[in-house]
Amino acid sequence: MFPAFFEFHSPTKVVYGPGLVQDLSAELSEVGVRRFLLVSDRGLENVGLPAQVAAGLEAAGVEVAGVFLDVPENSELGAVRACAQAAAACGAEGFVALGGGSVIDTAKCANILLSEGGDLVEDHSGSGTLSRPLRPLVAIPTTAGTGSEVTQAAVILDAENNAKLSFSDKFLLPTLAVLDPELTLSLPPAMTASTAMDALTHAIESYLSPQWSPWSESLAMGASRMIFAGVEKAVTDGADLEARGALLVASSMAGMAFSHAMVGCVHGMAHAVGGLFRVPHGCANAILLPYGLEYNEEVSRDRLASLGRGLGVTDAAEDAIAAAEMVKSVRDLTGQLHALGVLPLRLRDVGVPEAGLADAAEATVMDGTSFYNPREVMAEEILVCLRAAY
Repeated sequence: MFPAFFEFHSPTKVVYGPGLVQDLSAELSEVGVRRFLLVSDRGLENVGLPAQVAAGLEAAGVEVAGVFLDVPENSELGAVRACAQAAAACGAEGFVALGGGSVIDTAKCANILLSEGGDLVEDHSGSGTLSRPLRPLVAIPTTAGTGSEVTQAAVILDAENNAKLSFSDKFLLPTLAVLDPELTLSLPPAMTASTAMDALTHAIESYLSPQWSPWSESLAMGASRMIFAGVEKAVTDGADLEARGALLVASSMAGMAFSHAMVGCVHGMAHAVGGLFRVPHGCANAILLPYGLEYNEEVSRDRLASLGRGLGVTDAAEDAIAAAEMVKSVRDLTGQLHALGVLPLRLRDVGVPEAGLADAAEATVMDGTSFYNPREVMAEEILVCLRAAY
């Protein structure tokens, strides 16, 4: 059934090309400011990427006024506040975020504090709290998973309360997204697999969302197709630039799709185990995706069937069979990656205690993604999924 109403808004300019970060003069000339804080992390510093990007920025005629590298694996409130303070101290007019989702989300939320001030949690939590554009933000992803470079969302860990906080606003959308697949060549196989599965989860959940539109549907289908085709190649041959590029573009496409259609209970469960037990987000999504799809299968049978036929994983005419085969294709993909030694299949294998599953189910219900899941999210039923994934 065609949706009665939808909207699509994607003002972020996206540029793609191997080696692109070496010369961004044309793109940065349109951004409008010349003094940036470069935000990255210590892991990328160890392989020289911040220095490489800083050289490219300076060659483009802009000033790297400061560098902030203290972003943890799961970005948290303290890192956001410190990043904003670093930007203010060096007189930055904007941000360049080089890294995965944690780095980009840190820069997004630090931009809120630099531009608007106040307290991040008390004044800016939730959705649609901003009233005007923020400072320019250039996002350069080094992982192919979160799609944060093109989304209006950011997720930050509140370590004190063991919860992940979501921020969503059109003014969080980066000004420019730079997709350079050469920056992903150093990504280890396990991280390549988990981030790709994160992107696949974005794509599939947005395809099933009650808020889907023809735009989000097409982006989600295209992203899913590229991930199914490219993830094993990128895992087994990290130097395959074509596979790396396909995953990077797919991640951004999936990001655009879910930024408009939103995600559902798989992300809700992933946020819960991430907040409570520090499970990395992509890894959590990879483990939980087949179980979340089974949870929604009864009410999303036609959409799952449509996705499966579009991806060529089923040619069954009956929706029930096609939907089941679509779910099986996801489980088979995670199984293949597990067999390569790059992906766990069980929550018990990533440090989630069995005694904590009930708390995770309750946290899933309270997560904002529950409002967009095609089936009502009930704690006792989600607990069944979590136990199955355990």
